Amino acid sequence: MSGTAWHARVACGAEVGAGFLVSARHVLTCAHVVRYAGTAPVGVTFPNWRRLGELPATVAVRGGWRGGAADPGDLAVLELSEDVPLAPARFAPPGAERGGRQLVAYGFPRGYDEGMLASYRALPGPRISDEWVQLEALTGHGQPLAAGFSGAAVTLEDGSVVGMVTAVAGGRDVRVGRMLPTEVMARYWPGLGELVPTGHRPETLRRLYALVRRAEARGEACDANRLYGDAVGAFGPPLPPGGFASLSAAAAYVQWEVPEPEAATRLADRLEELLDGALPTQPAAVWSPVVVEIDHSGEGPDQVTVEVSAYRDGRRRPVAVRRLPRSAVRAYVQQSLDEAADQLAPDAEELVTFVLPREWLNEPVAQWECSADDSTPLGCAYPLVVTDRARHRSGRLRHQLRKKWQKLDASPGATVHRVECGIRERPGGLRKRLWDGDAHLAGFAAPPTAAAEHFAVSLTVPVPVLLWRRTGCPVAGHDGPCAGTVFLDELTASLTGVPPAELPRHVQKLRLTADAEDPDGHWARELQLLWDDPRCFPEPAASLHTPVA
Repeated sequence: MSGTAWHARVACGAEVGAGFLVSARHVLTCAHVVRYAGTAPVGVTFPNWRRLGELPATVAVRGGWRGGAADPGDLAVLELSEDVPLAPARFAPPGAERGGRQLVAYGFPRGYDEGMLASYRALPGPRISDEWVQLEALTGHGQPLAAGFSGAAVTLEDGSVVGMVTAVAGGRDVRVGRMLPTEVMARYWPGLGELVPTGHRPETLRRLYALVRRAEARGEACDANRLYGDAVGAFGPPLPPGGFASLSAAAAYVQWEVPEPEAATRLADRLEELLDGALPTQPAAVWSPVVVEIDHSGEGPDQVTVEVSAYRDGRRRPVAVRRLPRSAVRAYVQQSLDEAADQLAPDAEELVTFVLPREWLNEPVAQWECSADDSTPLGCAYPLVVTDRARHRSGRLRHQLRKKWQKLDASPGATVHRVECGIRERPGGLRKRLWDGDAHLAGFAAPPTAAAEHFAVSLTVPVPVLLWRRTGCPVAGHDGPCAGTVFLDELTASLTGVPPAELPRHVQKLRLTADAEDPDGHWARELQLLWDDPRCFPEPAASLHTPVA
């Protein structure tokens, strides 16, 4: 096969860019090239092997790019509809672009569907925002980096890849651009780690990442920090601040940051020992999340960004992303959930998870209708939970929550720590009670707005499950029992003996009962469930600034 056949042209709606084949079925490109993948098909062609024609593709991994020119994580992994008989690109060691060497990019500017070449060099010095290497044209003439080069592999003279073009600034007087070097690309797609030579034996890295995928697919709750300590020993590099959010993060850190070759071997050996008998399968493996993440867009108080994705085989698969006014969110989520559910494995247990800004946590998402043609509440159609966006992205809380879940998995049930309506306890006192009591479930008699400080405190301690009434007493300052007391009594009785890992399904049944028996008066009608098990989300929730994410 041609040694350059792996160069790809990527089209998505009106966007045209480049890409490059890294496995029989996967192509790397820029996230902004496929920004409209939620509404427009993605097509991939290989100009140097035209007999394949245009192949449809889906976005399997998105690096976290949010839409801005200076946003990090402008990387996407495309999954082709079928394997292709082409040799994939090969990578140079990290840093090989330095020293003024000639670098070549193969892109597709307007009018050149067959492609054009551009010759550049990497400027010496630090990466820009620890993300990009700046590129500068070798001469004042020739093809500049123009629209259509985004996603192009940046190669050395021998054709080995050192990075990917992400930004262009071509013109008569400006011939500069930016690229993501391979070590930064690996932050956003750990699968790149086993393809790039880094001083560790390739066969060791292939074995290590295969074991990581095996652990993630089984939902194993391996302690990545302890495994890292076993691999590097007492005198090895210390843990990075906050530890590791996942096994793949620990593996990538060992590959990119630990120079001792045997460290990767020890990490693989220890992980294999655990997988071959020391660890049982955890209940977290039951769930395959469909995630609806809502965030402020920064374009005004009424504008939000909605991103819908699904987890399959331990990987997050983006489905749709759009910037919307708040009034349009419900309809967009309704139309995207079915598409996300199609991404799950046939035997998967779906779990719809809304990752919300704090002021949205009381939103009645469980009562939203499935569609304009189906009035079934979402909370009756799916096990449905919410979680706080800031908490979902906190490395500290994710680590502490994993430890809590390891204890919960061995427990037949958990005690509800009651936060009564009219609570007079100081917020700091509640924090101490939740810590000292080793709380796993906290139940609030009133909605978050009635005891805002106490509710905020509960979100900053590693309590895996919070439950509350969405409506009720509007203020906390009153004496005596009320409807909130009845709610907590019913809640405590209902949850007795229910394993916390099964709570999403149990609450779905409560919602079905409430909808069937007494939609307006049943105690569980307005039950909101915040359920937080980081093991359901094997990839870190936020991109880090070193190649460990």
